[in-house]
Amino acid sequence: MPPRRYPPTVQAIALALVLEGVSRSEAAAQNGTDRQTLCDWVRRYNDLGIEGLKSGSSSGRKPSLNCAQRAELLALAVKGPDPETDRVVRCRCVDLRDEVNRRFSVTVHESTIGVWLREMKLTGLQPRPFHPK
Repeated sequence: MPPRRYPPTVQAIALALVLEGVSRSEAAAQNGTDRQTLCDWVRRYNDLGIEGLKSGSSSGRKPSLNCAQRAELLALAVKGPDPETDRVVRCRCVDLRDEVNRRFSVTVHESTIGVWLREMKLTGLQPRPFHPK
């Protein structure tokens, strides 16, 4: 379960009570937090001041492909396959996944390729190679 986020006013009031000499257990109870959370706030406040109370954000997972590799994937998808050499008229996500694995040594699921293509503003719509009439 992710940690609960408290409004800054709750943190400020709890810290003000502690600074006035109220016990940490009592200050935590008055503000609807537990004692350990309040102790963490006090420690962060003592180390970094009021800036230490701001909630930090995670940078997230490192992208599988860097910007240059994504640009190369975009160019490859836009160019499309050569029907003479590749024996196909359009790239499927499976084909692009295999190409990404071959070129960049990155293994991902084919649905991830679809997500990346949508992020690059490409759609799944493909023109017919020739009109049926």
